[in-house]
Amino acid sequence: MSDIEDELTAGYRRFRAEHWPTAHAEYEALAQGQKPHTLIVACSDSRADPALIFDAAPGQLFVVRNVANLVPPYEPDGRLHGVSAALEFGVKVLNVKRIVVMGHAHCGGVNAMLNGAPDSCADFVAPWVAQGTPVVQHVAETVSPDQLERAAEEAIVRLSIRNLRTFPWIAEREAKGELELSGLHFGIAEGALTVMTDKPRFEPLA
Repeated sequence: MSDIEDELTAGYRRFRAEHWPTAHAEYEALAQGQKPHTLIVACSDSRADPALIFDAAPGQLFVVRNVANLVPPYEPDGRLHGVSAALEFGVKVLNVKRIVVMGHAHCGGVNAMLNGAPDSCADFVAPWVAQGTPVVQHVAETVSPDQLERAAEEAIVRLSIRNLRTFPWIAEREAKGELELSGLHFGIAEGALTVMTDKPRFEPLA
């Protein structure tokens, strides 16, 4: 067994020994179905885990993770759309009350939009992040270099929020007050969240 497998197995054993004895009743109830209150679109980055950041219990969050926390626009064209499928299930079946898009500091996906994807990732990463390239290029023309990384990360959260509103069943529920959309940014080094408002830059979460 590899060191990585040993590490995963050790983690599982800690879960069974330390967590499971007090949580098994909760998991037995969850086995009957889930009713999360929030759908979170987050980056796949291993340093920004929504469940940890929000101290959420199992069953509370329906989490969709991908490179650079991107939501593509509504395109019901019969092709394979993993993010859109998760949104449809979360909104139409699970009836979540909130959708949160959470970006984070030092995002490799946003860096790829600014500087190009690695040559080894031409099949999928490059075309995926290309949907955000025009947005970050515009940001690069409007902010100073020392602010660019953070401003671009915030701009991608805003892009995903705009794209969420192209889904008719999301826009309809938001208009009725049945669904709330919000954008956040997680600072890895600080462990702090900032929130999207109507101001140009995200502000500290109160």
